Amino acid sequence: MTQASRDWWRDAVIYQVYIRSFADGNGDGEGDIAGLRARLPYLRDLGIDALWINPWYPSPLNDGGYDVADFRDIDPRFGDLAQAKELLDEAHGLGLKVLLDIVPNHSSWDHQWFKEALAAGPGSPERARYIFRDGRGPDGALPPNNWRSVFGGPAWERVTDPDGTPGQWYFHIFDVSQPDFDWENPEVRAEFLDILRFWFDLGVDGFRIDVAHGMVKNMNGPDLPYDESGLLDRPSIADHPFFDRDGVHEIYRGWREVADSYDPPKLYVAEAWVEPAERLARYLRDDELHSAFNFDYLKSAWTAADLRRSIDDSVSTLASVGAPATWVLENHDVERVVTRYGREVTASGTGHAGKAKGEVDVELGTRRARAAALLMLALPGGAYVYQGQELGLPEVLDLPEESLQDPVWERSGHTERGRDGCRVPLPWATSGSSYGFGSGGSWLPQPDGWGELSVEAADGEPASMLSLYRDALRLRRSIPSVEPLAWIDATAEDVLAFQRGRGFACVVNLGAAPVELPAHREVILASGPLDSDSRLPADTAVWLAV
Repeated sequence: MTQASRDWWRDAVIYQVYIRSFADGNGDGEGDIAGLRARLPYLRDLGIDALWINPWYPSPLNDGGYDVADFRDIDPRFGDLAQAKELLDEAHGLGLKVLLDIVPNHSSWDHQWFKEALAAGPGSPERARYIFRDGRGPDGALPPNNWRSVFGGPAWERVTDPDGTPGQWYFHIFDVSQPDFDWENPEVRAEFLDILRFWFDLGVDGFRIDVAHGMVKNMNGPDLPYDESGLLDRPSIADHPFFDRDGVHEIYRGWREVADSYDPPKLYVAEAWVEPAERLARYLRDDELHSAFNFDYLKSAWTAADLRRSIDDSVSTLASVGAPATWVLENHDVERVVTRYGREVTASGTGHAGKAKGEVDVELGTRRARAAALLMLALPGGAYVYQGQELGLPEVLDLPEESLQDPVWERSGHTERGRDGCRVPLPWATSGSSYGFGSGGSWLPQPDGWGELSVEAADGEPASMLSLYRDALRLRRSIPSVEPLAWIDATAEDVLAFQRGRGFACVVNLGAAPVELPAHREVILASGPLDSDSRLPADTAVWLAV
């Protein structure tokens, strides 16, 4: 095996599968392994290199599967381990790698370990796997400190002891149903090394690590200075007590040894909301993780200045540790880019409180999303495509309140609708009870007219978003992957223009007026029609042979 094939991830395009909403093979209204297996040829033909599957483990789904009850099994609503193995074999047969999600920060309160912790009582080895503390005040009736959950409300929950009396408090960064592990406990560390080997031995090619900047905590840390105007925002302070602690790097060095013990080595991708970029680079040193999501790029406004700053910072900082940059516009936690780019304010907020407000111009957002796709896929490094992004799906902003399932909705006191709007099941067909998602409806209601954005409607339509992605992913393979980015001086400040190698250039007009294209031999691909005089219109991108 060549070094290039071993390092396939350095410039890979990875497609994110939110399995519950991708394709329903058994007609129960929820996506599953059978539906995904049936659509693998679609993913191959799209032109991706790998797929990343959101959690498919047994779970009560209080947080969309990120509340895991068993890390070594498949939730029956999605399938079983035998089907998972068949999926892996079929994907590999089509030339596709498969990554899973791993959620090391916490478990579900349905996990056997947590049930044992509740039954065993204070001071027990079972409770030592999690973070239990005595409360403050008379009879311990107050939480140990003022720390808040990312989803809103206190980050502490008091338990009732087996004899019926109020007991200790347990810590949960996220929902009350997601108790945090104590990563100071060697038993926890050994357990996750074994979980990694379990899935690697089954044939999984790597993991996306949920909350990779969590896990290690300073539980003796002080109360935090929360801004009451931002209920769900975490405070930006140095030496944060439960995010981006230096001790997490020792954990990842152990994980890397496991990954490198396989031939070919396995892959780790970090979900780390870490700033500045220099802190993120620490996760990507030679003996730790391989790559990380670029949230700074995802949050950037649709302006030449903001995007160029993010691109320069990402490329230069990650190059200092020999890691490739990655580029992402959407995922299962953020507003879809068609909707975000159709607003007056195009920068994204952080975390689960980052949903923008205001009117949406879907036509404008779609035009910008097409240009953003060509920009992202022309940049050096890897890229991620969230399911439905290739169809130009907008955020579903008007889901009925009774259908909302994201814990953010309840924990924010019904002030934040959460992330369900980007998780509505995909439309595969122009008509039918669930637009081809499955024969039995869909777990979240699909909007009227969803079929107009379906794969069936877009397939074979040259002007569709799907055709643009297919063309771009096919042509992207001819871009010299090892060539760095070199900026081309543009005549307008609202233009991004850069060259990769001696023969390829990308130009994006983020301004309001058409601009002249630089000298070129041929237009390879454009996100929209060019003007009659071959000028580049507003909110349009083009790939050039130069």
